[in-house]
Amino acid sequence: MNKTKKYIVLIALFIVPLLFYIFLSLGINNFAKLPALTQNVIDIASVSKKHQFENKISIVTFIGSNIKESKGELFNLNEKIYKPFYGFKNYQLIVIASKDIEEDVQKLEKEIGAYTNMIKWNFVYANDTEIKVLYDSFKTNEPLDSMLHSSKAFIIDKKLNLRGRTDDEDSADGKLFGYNMKSVAELKNKMKDDVKVVLAEYRLALKKNNADREI
Repeated sequence: MNKTKKYIVLIALFIVPLLFYIFLSLGINNFAKLPALTQNVIDIASVSKKHQFENKISIVTFIGSNIKESKGELFNLNEKIYKPFYGFKNYQLIVIASKDIEEDVQKLEKEIGAYTNMIKWNFVYANDTEIKVLYDSFKTNEPLDSMLHSSKAFIIDKKLNLRGRTDDEDSADGKLFGYNMKSVAELKNKMKDDVKVVLAEYRLALKKNNADREI
């Protein structure tokens, strides 16, 4: 009887933690990455010397000159995507707008900033050609509207890849290039999860690199 108790104690102290460690290791090794739907998008640095996609995890929106429609979309994005993650290093939100609505955008920025830490918000003003060329490099399945606006928000990783889904149940071909900012549900149930995956992916890579240096 005493031997049985000893075995139980030994299992509890040594075997269970070992199995738990193996489980975690397998989880890290089999970590599901968010697919890269488009590689080598044009860096925003080609439009603005103050900003870049490279080495950043970027949430990118194109509002063009459609400030009226974009206002509600950006408020949704702010609440569901920006606020939960803005504390992460190398994370940023890029809003690409037409130069002719700069004053309107600045007013909108103040409205959002009234109750939000805007430290990771970045507004980039570009001409029509620059906006079109940049957006075309994303190679999505939807064009910009006549005001160079899109209701979608996009995830661009540190290596200039557009991340999204290839098995989205609501898309005809399964591909989800961007997330509908008009839909709070889509931002909350899809984009938020996908941003978590990308951030976790880089955290795991950083931990692995640090561990390799210590060996």
